[in-house]
Amino acid sequence: MIEQSGANEESNEMYEHFRFVVDKGQALLRIDKYLMAKIENASRNRIQNAARAGNILVNDNAIKPNYKVRPQDVISIVLAYPPRDTEIYPENIPVPIVYEDDDLMVINKPPGMVVHPGHGNFTGTLQNALLYHLQQPENANPEVKPYLVHRIDKDTSGILLVAKNELAQSRLAKQFFDHTINRTYVALVWGNIKADQGTITGNIGRDSRNRLIYTVCDEEDKGRHAVTHYTVLERFGYVTLVECRLETGRTHQIRVHFKHIGHPLFNDESYGGAEIVKGTTFTKYRQFVQHCFKLIPRQALHAKSLGFIHPTTRKYIYFDSDYPEDLSGAIEKWRNYSIHKNLEET
Repeated sequence: MIEQSGANEESNEMYEHFRFVVDKGQALLRIDKYLMAKIENASRNRIQNAARAGNILVNDNAIKPNYKVRPQDVISIVLAYPPRDTEIYPENIPVPIVYEDDDLMVINKPPGMVVHPGHGNFTGTLQNALLYHLQQPENANPEVKPYLVHRIDKDTSGILLVAKNELAQSRLAKQFFDHTINRTYVALVWGNIKADQGTITGNIGRDSRNRLIYTVCDEEDKGRHAVTHYTVLERFGYVTLVECRLETGRTHQIRVHFKHIGHPLFNDESYGGAEIVKGTTFTKYRQFVQHCFKLIPRQALHAKSLGFIHPTTRKYIYFDSDYPEDLSGAIEKWRNYSIHKNLEET
């Protein structure tokens, strides 16, 4: 029996998970050879890195690369996402590196930057920029490359974690699989959310009418399980500032979940937030909202913080970021509007 889940277009987490139950008639065989035969395009080095990282469990116990499989063993393996076939060229593109050591980099990605090449974006991506950075004389090492462990949308800003070798990538991928990565997002959403705190649960899959977007699936057996926790930070009447904590990392998860509960992200064109969803019909209000749209010409979503166990030191490290200029400008506009509106009503 084979079960597979993990990295695909429906996930922002860059790993693959496989589960096998070994046949009753299986002869003793090294686990790397067994898994190479079972998993398409899985190299021996990739599997051995997974074992060294503690990502291969047999009967719920981590094993060494020389383990020999036995009949009816239950094998679970988390593999870091393999490098894309697309050749990546270094490009001299400035990118804010918050932290860097021999194993990883923490990036504060600006809005508008695609994370990796593909789907018509073969240049100008974060990976192009990081490859250039890593090939500079002071960094040059043929073994060091930017290995993705997760991704965020093109028009989402904020903290992103990148590994610099396969072993670090494998260990970080396991933390995403185990849901031990702590990450928060901040979003400006339409409407006045009633509860101060809440949880949105709903399987996410592609929209059958528009394959470029996602939706919460009505049927429980469709889509992929997704959970978003939120806390209200500030209320501005017609919009609300919320902090989101993710249990899962589905593509467009926050955007889809808040659309589902009737509070699409401010200026999120794909999910109905790029029009006046809440408010009045007064001309001055429409002009105010249009001005806010110009201030932040994208969905109002920022990956604010990230905490994880360092893959080598095994110490917990945490990174936080300020709001980008466009988001902070829009928040300040709404804050001032809310104050003036309340004064007028008193």
